[in-house]
Amino acid sequence: MSAHATEFETFPRPRLEAGHLRRLGIDTGHEYVVYLNKDSPICRSEGFGAHSRLELRVGMQRVLATLNIVQDGLLGVDEAGLSESAWLSLAPGADERVIIAHPPSVDSLASVRAKIYGKKLDESTLHGIVRDIVEHRYSTIEMAAFITAAGGDRLSVEEVIALTKAMVQTGTQLHWAQPLVVDKHCIGGLAGNRTTPIVVAIATELGLTMPKTSSRAITSAAGTADTMAMLAPVDLNEAQLRRVVETCGGCIAWGGAMNLAPADDTLIRIERALDIDSAGQMVASVLSKKIAAGSTHVVIDVPVGPTAKVRAQAEAVALAALMHQVAGAFGLRLRILISDGTQPVGRGIGPALEAHDVLAVLRNEVQAPADLRAHALTVAAAVLELGGVASADSSLAMATTCLETGRAWRRFQSICVAQGGMRTPGKAAYRQAVPAAQPGCVIAIDNRRLSRIAKLAGAPAAPLAGLTLDVHLGETVAAGQPLFTLHAQSPGELAYAMEYVSRHAGIVSVEVSA
Repeated sequence: MSAHATEFETFPRPRLEAGHLRRLGIDTGHEYVVYLNKDSPICRSEGFGAHSRLELRVGMQRVLATLNIVQDGLLGVDEAGLSESAWLSLAPGADERVIIAHPPSVDSLASVRAKIYGKKLDESTLHGIVRDIVEHRYSTIEMAAFITAAGGDRLSVEEVIALTKAMVQTGTQLHWAQPLVVDKHCIGGLAGNRTTPIVVAIATELGLTMPKTSSRAITSAAGTADTMAMLAPVDLNEAQLRRVVETCGGCIAWGGAMNLAPADDTLIRIERALDIDSAGQMVASVLSKKIAAGSTHVVIDVPVGPTAKVRAQAEAVALAALMHQVAGAFGLRLRILISDGTQPVGRGIGPALEAHDVLAVLRNEVQAPADLRAHALTVAAAVLELGGVASADSSLAMATTCLETGRAWRRFQSICVAQGGMRTPGKAAYRQAVPAAQPGCVIAIDNRRLSRIAKLAGAPAAPLAGLTLDVHLGETVAAGQPLFTLHAQSPGELAYAMEYVSRHAGIVSVEVSA
């Protein structure tokens, strides 16, 4: 065996030697995968087969990985390949051995099976499940089983509280010297709606502390962190985040860099793949992130519409009641706004396009989207009122004055500089308008399909891509007038998105005028 060969061991059995450990460059997302040849002596001796769960150890680093079997000549019988996530976690050196073994049993899976049959889970049991998920002991199938077992209305209020607590305790928790720390969150499902940078600028300028941690897109065309990344760095560690907050009163950073409620991001990815929306899991997801970030007062925006995440008023009211119950168990003060989710907010859908909308509002430009401006001011007013710096009668006027006088814009620039320097979002080179086929009135806009089109055009991976909405509900349009315009960074992505548009009528529905 060469000097740079890597060895495998199965313990406590005698060592089995093999060849090099290879970085295959395969992106498997957050799932750790190890690849072995079908004739590998380790597979034969230990009985490992496709989809077996294996424990890999390099030095002090350990991961649990799913085994994929290679049938052709990609790997020799004395080689093992690692996915990108597994390679980066193990970080093997040239001369280090990798030890491969059967993983330890995951006792918490018994509790998942109990939940499938309707058993109520207590706090310690849910903590064990969440801990094992965070430590990558669950396969994707096992996480899907837990999500399904806890879906619908199968979680009691007590279980939601326990799940929230477990999600907080298994990650980083931020604590602030200030007794009052505000935050805001939108439940989602509404294209555009990028109010956060505007709200943070207003709230911090008027004296509140608002360390805003946001997510990147999971299935949408842009998350708040994706949009903010077009304007300033967002990958802040805890020390950097604290320095920005001390300087400016707040920030808009990517929460994933700080390990806040890490189980949440993992579970969300599985929920989206299953297309399961559970009120209990949604509440635990939202509130665990806020509690972990050290927030004490939070405004929650719940858009309601036929193509939003929450589709009916009654569903929103029930969700709000559950949120208040769970938040109360942690001493968290909430204000819930049930808003219009029948159409996108703002014009842009995609990181750079939404960033342009934010800048237009903050700069008080004449062409700034009026709906984004109005909704951001409504949310900001609720934050000011909840934070105790304004009354219900004066909060909207105070937020509006802060925006109109340029104070919010100056504060936002200061935050961007403190986070590493302000950036100017660019514009995509390729565009194509989608015109109205007939004259009439816009009667419906499909949020989900617009987001899908923006993603097909390349967003958020291609940050300049997406679409701009050219009309809103109730407007009268002429035949041939643009309904929305696609933006892409390559002609191929533009053509790909346009092919989808050509096959789906009614993305923006126009009713012929009488």
